[in-house]
Amino acid sequence: MNADPLELQKFSELAHRWWDPTSEFRPLHEINPLRLEWINARAPLAGKNVIDIGCGGGILSESMARKGATVTGIDLGEKALKVADLHSLESGVQVRYKLIAAEDMAAQEAGQYDVVTCMEMLEHVPDPAAIVRACAALVKPGGQVFFSTLNRNPKSYLFAVIGAEYILRMLPKGTHDYEKFITPSELSQFIRSAGLEVQGFKGMGYNPLTKIYSLNDDTSVNYLVAARRPLA
Repeated sequence: MNADPLELQKFSELAHRWWDPTSEFRPLHEINPLRLEWINARAPLAGKNVIDIGCGGGILSESMARKGATVTGIDLGEKALKVADLHSLESGVQVRYKLIAAEDMAAQEAGQYDVVTCMEMLEHVPDPAAIVRACAALVKPGGQVFFSTLNRNPKSYLFAVIGAEYILRMLPKGTHDYEKFITPSELSQFIRSAGLEVQGFKGMGYNPLTKIYSLNDDTSVNYLVAARRPLA
């Protein structure tokens, strides 16, 4: 199984706080509108069949469903999926959640999705290239795949680990393993090797004074990638 048991346990212990915007998941709540609008601008979600890989408690999944997409969210965290299911019932936003690995889902539903998202997940798995291949298998020809992850360099270590976890305490200590961070060139290679085309990168920054996130062209710490499966 392409998952780290310690990572699953770590998020499982926090699962009940997933939808609390003041909890450890506050950064996810704050960046979600940015990533949602970035995805929707590149692949208008209304009427699309979408799968969210590593959906956790369903923050992005529900927001895409609100845009009019038919959304499936998959994860290997059972507690997080239970939280996602419960929130879906409470909010009335319909999302299909499944406890299944991305690779297994790709074997079952290859080529079934217009849009595939895999956000803030690649840096938490032992074999990110395998996840990228699964995403490529799930998307239809002409469909789009979106990733977000963390760059690996001294600046990202300073900001994403030391700054976010130890100084600003935006995230629990141990949330990220710097050795698992992925450079844009490495992710580009994973994407091309999986048969996808890289369409563009976007950086995401955080201003500790205003406490506001924004999209920019600086991919040195957090970054997003858009990719496309060729029609032929």
